Order: sequence, then structure tokens, then C-alpha cells
Amino acid sequence: MNKNRNNKSLNLSKFIAFICLLLFFGNVSGQELRSPDANLVANFSLAQGGVPTYSLKYKGKDVIKASKLGLELKNAASLLDGFAITDSKTSTFNETWKPVWGEVKEIVNHYNELAVTLTQTATKRFIIVRLRLFNDGLGFRYEFPEQKNLDYFVIKEEKTQFALAGDHKAFWLPGDYDTQEYETVTSNLSEVRGKMKDAVTPNASQTTFSPTGLQTPLMMKSKDGLYINIHEAALINYSCMSLNLDDKNMVLESWLTPDALGDKGYLQAPCLSPWRTIIVSDKAGDILTSKLTYNLNEPTKFKDVSWIKPTKYVGVWWEMITGKSTWAYNDLTSVQLGVTDYSKTKPNGKHAANTAHVKEYIDFAAKNGLDAVLVEGWNEGWEDWFGKTKDYVFDFVTPYPDFDVNELHRYAASKGIKMIMHHETSSSVRNYERHIDTAYKFMKANGYDAVKSGYVGNIIPRGEHHYSQDMINHYLYAITKAADYKIMVNAHEAVRPTGLARTYPNLIGNEAARGTEYEAFGGSNADHTTILPFTRLIGGPMDYTPGIFETRVSAYNPDNKSFVHTTLARQLALYVTMYSPLQMAADLPETYNKYMDAFQFIKDVAVDWDDTKVLEAEPGDYITYARKAKGKDNWFVGRTNDEVGRTSKIDFNFLDAGKKYTATIYADAKDANYETNPKAYTIRKIEVTNKSKLTQYCAPGGGYAISIMAK
Repeated sequence: MNKNRNNKSLNLSKFIAFICLLLFFGNVSGQELRSPDANLVANFSLAQGGVPTYSLKYKGKDVIKASKLGLELKNAASLLDGFAITDSKTSTFNETWKPVWGEVKEIVNHYNELAVTLTQTATKRFIIVRLRLFNDGLGFRYEFPEQKNLDYFVIKEEKTQFALAGDHKAFWLPGDYDTQEYETVTSNLSEVRGKMKDAVTPNASQTTFSPTGLQTPLMMKSKDGLYINIHEAALINYSCMSLNLDDKNMVLESWLTPDALGDKGYLQAPCLSPWRTIIVSDKAGDILTSKLTYNLNEPTKFKDVSWIKPTKYVGVWWEMITGKSTWAYNDLTSVQLGVTDYSKTKPNGKHAANTAHVKEYIDFAAKNGLDAVLVEGWNEGWEDWFGKTKDYVFDFVTPYPDFDVNELHRYAASKGIKMIMHHETSSSVRNYERHIDTAYKFMKANGYDAVKSGYVGNIIPRGEHHYSQDMINHYLYAITKAADYKIMVNAHEAVRPTGLARTYPNLIGNEAARGTEYEAFGGSNADHTTILPFTRLIGGPMDYTPGIFETRVSAYNPDNKSFVHTTLARQLALYVTMYSPLQMAADLPETYNKYMDAFQFIKDVAVDWDDTKVLEAEPGDYITYARKAKGKDNWFVGRTNDEVGRTSKIDFNFLDAGKKYTATIYADAKDANYETNPKAYTIRKIEVTNKSKLTQYCAPGGGYAISIMAK
């Protein structure tokens, strides 16, 4: 009797507790989060079956419809459903921080946050989904606290969805585990499948994964005028995310890069995923000025940042890219480090990295007020560096017989010029890690404070991909190890940036996209640089290597019929529109000497900024920036234009009131055209104030650059 009464009492208590939980969940399972300006509204809820979902609206318009969240695990129950909300916290944060270098002097980091703890009833595992809503977009991530039932786990696939509100116009690259060096395709999302085959052009290393696979940052424009950008931030100890498109339902779903075994991430709690980011506005320029990606990264890890210096440089590079010169010292097809005696081999006569020639570059840099000289092809091993999956390919310290490290160190120092080291790894990553300390010590001993690293070809260990978790960890290892030696890093063929330069500001450059070198490999579309700031540059600066004045590659190599799809005036504009604290004057000194009136802009333009304004912008068509030089009253304007001739109309209201400035305008001539008359440019000077306006013609593939100097 008592036993039954006790059971009934216990059951009643459980029932009451269950009702209370239902009431609690009913209140919190559908939770709303608003941006500080209330234009953006995010909702988090549990769908039927305990499936986590979120949605996002901007000024009442759907940006992301209800979309599922979660992860599929290997050899363990998934983290996709069966959840209950067991805690929920909201908070707000507002700070202003100063980047070590950047497009603006100060960055506002203001967001409202919702952190939801989800407990999986059947497994007793719990995760946190943290959402941060800024005025310019949403960031969210998965957090895995330390717990008994979820310690070590392997990701089979992350299943984050982005359910779009329509068939948007998209600016996309084919999804690939190994390269971003594709031409951007502009089409509706429904057209991706039909255009994918032609979009996948040859590359030194490439692994596509789906007929509708896409890379991030993915830029889109909706039919009702919303500009939407999807990317990720703070990619650390996790594999890089691509997106797979369900083109029937217009749903994008995360697709992580696998390792050699096909696994997509080995994690140990406590740990975090990267942030998944959605930047949105009804103004294109707001996408370009968004600092959401940086704000989702941690503050710098470095107490002393005085050694990190924005740099303008020239280099022994373009002449090899065009085929005029070679990286290799001789024409052998097989060499072995420590075995091949280069002093006994016959030089090919085209090796560019020789002492006398490098001194010419140093002289040019010193004469024209540049900071540094990069030299590629200085070290032994270039004869068979590519395509052999060769492990011991470079040692990063042994120069060719015609490259005198000590003499060039002395000579550059005497001229006030720094040297930039080049470390091509040929993607033999374990070889680079074996040598990296020795290589960095060699750099410092010889006056090199910056390194351009390269990862051309398939990764060794074989079967790994450029964007898998292990490689993500390698890139960060190289950056942090370089910081130990106060070395700045400019990584090429590495993973696209995700704002990590806030935390590790010695990462002053990245390639991770189709750069100027492809202009010598057949060329890039004229609209290329009107898209990259909306896509690749969302996560960080790009070492695009602008400044090509001789656009016909055959002038350097008669066998190469490629041409640079640009006018000369637009090459100047790129120093403003393609932001980087590391900017190269990429053409040859002998060419610049023919156009010193135009080269004056490259000499004058800053590489670090106090302020940035977007004056005009439409992805794929045109971008006009105005930037204020760090610590000065001088401004620089750059306009990049697509293949259609257009008229730019701007005003100078960004200038200080009551001041007069001298504006030097480097523009396309009336008959300029990137295909038929690329070098036709004009230079004129006018006086401007903050009340001045300008109407300027931009040729097909053209643009203009303006230096605005305070009087």
C-alpha cells in the first residue's frame, strides 16, 4: 500500500517536472536575438525531434530561412537531433579596438549574444550554440565543453545549413579541397550545376567534390536587393568549410575538407568550431567595410608588435612568371640536395636570382623610396621541384653559386633596403617543418624580416589536402613559429584567410586566390578585381601583386601570347582597391623606368590606413574606394572597372572641411581599352576641397587612381 502510494507520488512529481520543463522549453526554444540597431533579427529554436534550427531576417526580409544545425560523428551517435534546451544566456558587448595595421584606425566590435546549451536526452551529451549578432551580420559556432560523454570524437560531416530565400545571383568558385585559384563565375545559383564543368580549369593541385560545391566567401545578391556574404571566421584546429548546394531547394550545407582517411576533423573537448558568418546589407559597400570577420577573432597574442611593418616591395618574380627568366640555375631534370655539385653544372644563362641582377632591383627600390626586395629562385633545388612529390626538395639555406647571401645582405643594408625571403615548399610540408627553425634562424642572421612561403602542388604527406585540419594547423604553426623570430609571413597557396591576422598580425599577406600571375597564364576576366574584394578579401588582405605596366607578356617572352586584362591606370587603382599591408610593384624596373610619371602614384600610395570609404560599389561591375593614409592628411582614391566602359561620379565630401588639397588624377585616356590600347593614360592635377565633385570616364577593363595631398 505504502509502496504504491510512494510510486504514485513519484510519478506525479515526474509529471509535474515534465510539465514545468515543457513550459520552460516553450518559452525558450524559440528565442529571438536582435542586432544593436535592430535591423537584423535572428531566431533560434528546436524543430520537431529536437533538431536545432536558426533563421535570420534583415529589415523584415528573409536572409536565411529556418536552417538546421548539427554534426554527424564517426562511430558515434550524431549531434543532429534529440536535443532539449537546458540553458540559455544573453549578453551584449561593445568595444573599440585598434588593429596593428588595417583599413581603418579603429574598429567597433558591438554585438548582442545568445548562448544556448543543448543537451541530447539519449546520450547526456551537451553542446553550446553561440550566436553573435552585429549590425552587419551574424556569427555562430559550436562549442563542446569538457564532459564525461563527449571527450574525443571524429567529425564525419558538419551539417550546418543556410536555407536561402531565393535563387540568388552568386559570385562563386568551384568547391575544391586544394585550390581557390579559379576564375569567379557570376550566375544564378540554379545555374551552378550547368556551369561547373567549364568553371573547373586546370591547376597544380585540385580536388573538386560536387557538381554544386562552392567555396567561401560566397557573395550573393537577392532579387529584392540584399547583398549576402557567407564565410567563416577564426579557422583554428578544424578543417576548412566549403558549401554544397541543394539547387532544388536553394539550401547550402557545410562541407568540410577531409584528411587522407576521409575524416573531417579530430577533436578533443573542450574545443570550438570556427564561426560561421553571414554578412548582409542592402548596400554593397557595407559588405566591403564589414569588420565582422575580424571581430570574431581573438585580440592579438603578441605583446610587442613594433616589428610588424607594412611594406611596399619589388621582386625578382614577374620575369620568371612570364618565362623571360628561370628559377632554376641549370637545365638538369634531376638533382639531389647535398649530392649535386652545382659548381660543376652548366648555368642556363637565364637564372634571375643572381647577385648582380638582384643589386639592380635593390638600386631601383632605394632610388624610388620602396621598402624591400623579394627574390625567388635563390636556393638550390628548383630544377625538379614540381610534380615529383619529392620529400627532400629544398633546405631553405643553401644558395645557388651565383647568389651571394652575405654580399647582398651588406649591399641591401647599405641602401636602407630590407630583403624578403622566399620559401617554396613544393607542398612537402613535413620537410618544411623539419627545416623551419633553421630556415628562420638563417633569415634573421642575414637580415630578412619577412618570408613569402608557397605550397604549390599536391601535399606531402600524400593524400592530405591543402585545406584539411592538419594543414590548417601547419599554416598556423608556421605563423606562430615565425613570430618567435619576429618574422612576418606572406603565405601563398595556403588556406584562405578567416580574420586570423587580428590575433596573429605578422600574417601580413596571403594569396589564396587567382592573383596577377594568372595574367601570364592566359589571363583573368576583366571583372576579376571588381569581385575579389567582395569574396576573397572578406577574410583578410591579399598579396595580389599589382602594378603591371607592360600588359603584353610577349614583350618579355615572345612565346607567351597572354596579356594582362587591364589598363595601366587600373593597375594603379589596385593599390587602393585590393587592400594589403604588403604591396608589390610587380613589373620589371626597366619597364617602370619608361613610365615614371605613372609610377609616381606607386611611390606615393600608402600601405596602411586610418580611414576607408566606399564611394561606389557593385560586385562584378565596379568598386571605388577612398582611403586616408596612416598618420597623414593625404587620401588616395582607386576605381576598378569591369569590361564595360562606365562613368564614375564621386564627390570629395570625405575630405576635411576648410582645407585645400592637390589631387593628381591618373586616368584612362578616351581611347583606352584593356584589349586594344591598355597604356593610354592621362595625368592631370586639380585643386579640390570637401565640396568638389568628379565625373571620370573609366575604359573597359580600366579605372583610375587619385592621390590627394593636403596643401
